[in-house]
Amino acid sequence: MKRLVLSPRPNWEARVAEQGISFACVDGKPYWDESAAYEFTAAEIDRIEAATNELHRICLEAGQTIVDRRWYDRLGLPPAAIPLIEASWEADEPSLYGRFDLACDGEGAIKMLEYNADTPTALVEAAVAQWYWLEDLYPGCDQFNSLHERLVKAWRFYADKTGAERIHLCALRESLEDNQTILYLEDTLRSAKIACARLPVEDIGWDGQRLVDWDAEPIAHLFKLYPWEWMLHEEYGPHIAASGARFLEPAWKMLLSSKGLLPILWELYPDHPNLLPAYRTEDAKLGGNFVRKPLFSREGANVEIHRGGVCVNRTEGPYGEEGWVWQAIAGLAEFDGRRPILGSWVINHESAGMGIREDAQPISTNNSRFIPHLFRD
Repeated sequence: MKRLVLSPRPNWEARVAEQGISFACVDGKPYWDESAAYEFTAAEIDRIEAATNELHRICLEAGQTIVDRRWYDRLGLPPAAIPLIEASWEADEPSLYGRFDLACDGEGAIKMLEYNADTPTALVEAAVAQWYWLEDLYPGCDQFNSLHERLVKAWRFYADKTGAERIHLCALRESLEDNQTILYLEDTLRSAKIACARLPVEDIGWDGQRLVDWDAEPIAHLFKLYPWEWMLHEEYGPHIAASGARFLEPAWKMLLSSKGLLPILWELYPDHPNLLPAYRTEDAKLGGNFVRKPLFSREGANVEIHRGGVCVNRTEGPYGEEGWVWQAIAGLAEFDGRRPILGSWVINHESAGMGIREDAQPISTNNSRFIPHLFRD
């Protein structure tokens, strides 16, 4: 694993804007950053892919244990979520995608930081923009990236299994990044020859029998870039089960999207090579060195790093009301003062590609830069 220092393409900002990254700069600073790239060997990519598949496997096994033992309170889930989760799990509702955040120490160890199983973003960057970057600058090299093709196949699988003829896609009206993701997913749906319609989350309604869109058309299948724990609190939340609508991500993804999953995984698979020790309380085994995370949070908000019992880094935010988890500090590779986090994607239950975010700060946030990658055979 190497960090290459490069000269950006002369027209890089226009290029990535054409590909759906209209937020290439955030607060005047680059978000998409091609002044560097990460280079891997094929063997390293194989290890990342294998670790991703293994982690997804044990997460699903842990999900079954949670359902069997009714450990929902350990995830911080409200009682209203339980019937939805159990019905969705029992029906084996299809899943489109998820993204593991992985730590790599540069020496081969790969550790799970968390699983963004419900509403992962940074998809357009990983699936499209970095692929065109590779074709422009390194046409003789490869990239861990079959995201686009697998998304098209996953949509087709979903439609064949559920009979979906039309899928609604929704995100918050004012979220530029989320709506760029929705636009890209619309493109993959059309490639799969499935009809679709976009609408803001704020315009989902309830007509007394069904969820409906802004034209009062029924919503039978809904891809929502909107967390389940928020959706349950909407006015139509109590009617979701009765609506007959099917969701991507399905309700059972709540089992995996809470960070309460991390201590459960460590309990079920102690000393697993891809897991970090994690607990629901500050366990003495961590020796005062840990990362405290909210059960539900986004973009690194409300995270604290403690060393020797003292908080040395923290981020602000609105999360933490449902509770916290304590996780061991991961070893992160460091290059020129920057630390990469591997965002390893799962599509239709299989490892499918990777995007990398890096930061000079020890806690990754929505301002962390996206850096493209390549590998050589």
